Amino acid sequence: MRRGRPDGRRVGTIAVPFPQPLEVAVADTTSQSLGSGGRPPADDVPPSARIDPTVPHAARRYDYWLGGKDNFAADRESGDAVAAAYPAIRTTVIENRRFMQRATRHLTEQAGIRQFLDIGTGIPTSPNMHEVAQGVAPESRVVYVDNDPIVLAHARALLTSAPEGATAYVDADLRDPDRILGHPDLRATLDLTRPVALMLVAILHFLPDGDDPYGVTRRLVEALPSGSYLLISHATTDLVPRHIAATAAPSAATSMIDMAFRTRDQFTSFFDGLELIPPGISPLTEWRPDDPPEQRTPAAQASMFAAVARKP
Repeated sequence: MRRGRPDGRRVGTIAVPFPQPLEVAVADTTSQSLGSGGRPPADDVPPSARIDPTVPHAARRYDYWLGGKDNFAADRESGDAVAAAYPAIRTTVIENRRFMQRATRHLTEQAGIRQFLDIGTGIPTSPNMHEVAQGVAPESRVVYVDNDPIVLAHARALLTSAPEGATAYVDADLRDPDRILGHPDLRATLDLTRPVALMLVAILHFLPDGDDPYGVTRRLVEALPSGSYLLISHATTDLVPRHIAATAAPSAATSMIDMAFRTRDQFTSFFDGLELIPPGISPLTEWRPDDPPEQRTPAAQASMFAAVARKP
């Protein structure tokens, strides 16, 4: 449970690149979903009733940075505030997509994974994860999980499976792993007695410690068999130059979306009990890069950690 204030406003964390999250009073954003970045919605609430265009939302803001059109003025204002503090944010989200694609190809080609559980899917952006996996192995089966109503509205784009494989969309919240794991659409699509790749791409930094991100991740991994994989990318301030951090707070203070930057050690803790595959914990752009070093985006311009680990 997040801490509150006597005036009814919520105390949350904002997207500023400091080693510890900066707490400020922000407008209530409980309509924000944590598929792509509030609380699980009531099942009988129609998606249209869950959209508040006046409140910035992580998935829509991400869409804005990627050049998409599924966003509102509040999302663009929030995105511009973050970009003023950290001009490389657009590069970061692009590199995060590239990491997802590289890691998916590796898991499909090298690890033989044919089942994927992608939580915090976000607004579809081609190539989507199932397109990457099925481009290598058409029989791949993918379950997308999100509870953002805009993502739900675009779910058809996520369900265009190759005929040999399958895709499904589950409307659920990351903070409710048992609902995800027990959902009939997941059970109909994935065989949890066979290895699954759990994809938590740029999502765990939207869970403050009070939401027990480590426990949520552990519960999900526990439900998967030996030979499964955990993939995570996560925002950090470890890679950001101090002069950027010194100028970031005034601009980012209007972003109004909770975000918890974590250190390398904190990020590593998500993989306790698992076997990290090379190169281990690395900056986003240095995880099995396709580009030669001279063409690679510097780590400080894509300030996220990335890693993939196998469940023994």
